Amino acid sequence: MQLDMAAVEAAKNSLDQGAVTPGYGPWATDIIKLLNDSLATELVCVLRYKRHHFTAQGLASPKIAEEFMVHANEEAAHADLLAQRIVQLGGEPDFSPASLTERSHAAYDESSDLKDMIRANLIAERVAIECYSQLIRLIGDKDSTTRRMLESILSDEQEHADELKDWLVA
Repeated sequence: MQLDMAAVEAAKNSLDQGAVTPGYGPWATDIIKLLNDSLATELVCVLRYKRHHFTAQGLASPKIAEEFMVHANEEAAHADLLAQRIVQLGGEPDFSPASLTERSHAAYDESSDLKDMIRANLIAERVAIECYSQLIRLIGDKDSTTRRMLESILSDEQEHADELKDWLVA
């Protein structure tokens, strides 16, 4: 077993590509596309959680509305991580409002009932969990930095889903 010295030598060139070395092969473009779709999902989730934060009403709503804002801020942090990684891979993060809902895996929601809000957010979190799980498997060992980032985001999404499930049955 030995290193691919041709790839090591090639890494000395194309300095404008930053961290994207020949070891990425053709995967960087595919990974950027997948990350941009995840970015759209996170941004739609931020908007949905913020809407629910400001419109939640009922006896349990103050505490839950507060948690909706916590989740919105965590989803925004995920979006920032994804955008930063896209740039590191030589891509451009797609924040275009015109295509956000088309590219997002999760739906926006305008529910006015608190239980419906919780349900909509739980569905979105479950969709995110499934998508991140699939992304992690797809990326495998092709990009360990992106995989670790996605695993961290997945962990947060799983916590969100568990919390929302508890509210739904409460």
